[in-house]
Amino acid sequence: QVQLVESGGGLVQAGGSLRLSCAASGQTFSSLNVAWVRLAPGKEREFVAHISWSGGSTYYADSVKGRFTISRDNGRNSAYLQMDSLKPEDTAVYYCAAAGTAIPFPLQSATYWGQGTQVTVSS
Repeated sequence: QVQLVESGGGLVQAGGSLRLSCAASGQTFSSLNVAWVRLAPGKEREFVAHISWSGGSTYYADSVKGRFTISRDNGRNSAYLQMDSLKPEDTAVYYCAAAGTAIPFPLQSATYWGQGTQVTVSS
């Protein structure tokens, strides 16, 4: 079993930055692929970024490409999402998800989910 706990969300002005963290428990985290997924009010969940178990491959949604960076530190059992040049439309609850499926994996393939962290970007 793997438990995921997100942190780092908050309120930031447009153009600002936040760094989200996903701390994992369990010894299998380093073998799992990880995604950051967000859920905005009135919208469906959408994937933001994926990273492979080794960190060697990443995928980004077009809406965040060039602004967000996903990374991981398997030694610390953690994954991160650096968010720069934030826009009001980035406002959402951000979730960390993990799966054994190759990236980019469908949301329904995620085996483990965190509880989410709120990101609010004011204009």
